[in-house]
Amino acid sequence: MTEEQIVVAGEALIDLVAEPGGVYRPVPGGSPANVAVGLARLGARTQLLARLGSGAFGRLIREHLEDNRVGLDHAIDADEPATLAVVSLDAAGHATYDFYAEGTADWQWSPDELPDPLPAGTVALCTGSIAAARQPGSPAILQLLRRERERGTAAIVLDPNLRPALLGPPEDVREQWDTLIDLADVVKVSDEDLAWLVPGTGTAEIAKSWAERGPALVVVTRGGDGSVAATAGGTTVEIAAAPVDVVDTVGAGDSFTSGLVDSLRLRGLLGADARQRLAALGAEELRPILERSARIAAITCGRRGADPPTAAEVD
Repeated sequence: MTEEQIVVAGEALIDLVAEPGGVYRPVPGGSPANVAVGLARLGARTQLLARLGSGAFGRLIREHLEDNRVGLDHAIDADEPATLAVVSLDAAGHATYDFYAEGTADWQWSPDELPDPLPAGTVALCTGSIAAARQPGSPAILQLLRRERERGTAAIVLDPNLRPALLGPPEDVREQWDTLIDLADVVKVSDEDLAWLVPGTGTAEIAKSWAERGPALVVVTRGGDGSVAATAGGTTVEIAAAPVDVVDTVGAGDSFTSGLVDSLRLRGLLGADARQRLAALGAEELRPILERSARIAAITCGRRGADPPTAAEVD
């Protein structure tokens, strides 16, 4: 029997993290790469579809992913350099990013670089953040999602994790994400992303309205205010944030996404056969999924950088 696996598509870049004395430490990152590492540490068999930059930074990214048992069978060794993100932390540990991304590897996808079909046993295809929305490669990601939605074998999971400074005109990006959301089975989105995508709209309201558009499950994270989720079947659940002494928020949202996808995997709620059950989840089934995801994100917030926990640290 083919072993189930999760495929993540998107960027794998270098975070430049400030150290004392004005030195910057290179740390592999990128939202989809962080999600893939988080899933692998939780015990899920994981493949990352990424364009890995050339040179020393590209080698550092590859070593990090391989050390964490993320499959790179279909990753591209690109000629372009790796994307760089300079990470700044405020007094509360909240991260902001400045990117050096012009002409870098992550955004140059062509359709023939993405596997067709996906690896055997794929029960979920996860994507989002910059690679799903930045030209010139984002149309290839959209084509991949449309193809897999039509095939109907893998659940499509989206996490916008927007970086507006790297994207096009706001109206174009919003239209693009409307298209992506309509293709998804699961959407996890932060309140910060919603404030940009749908300004002036409440998080619970958005969760419910998006769940009526096609996704079986929509989860909105709200930082220290917890999260709210809605299903296509009409269930709504709100939970508090897991308690934690925050060191920084780097990778916290990615860890929540990893936890959400892994929790659905453990309950057999990914893949074509599970869509109706996913949409019909009741509050008593959905609440522990959200609580475990929040606990995973909190552990990441409690230590430095995008350092998601293992299953042994969580369960």
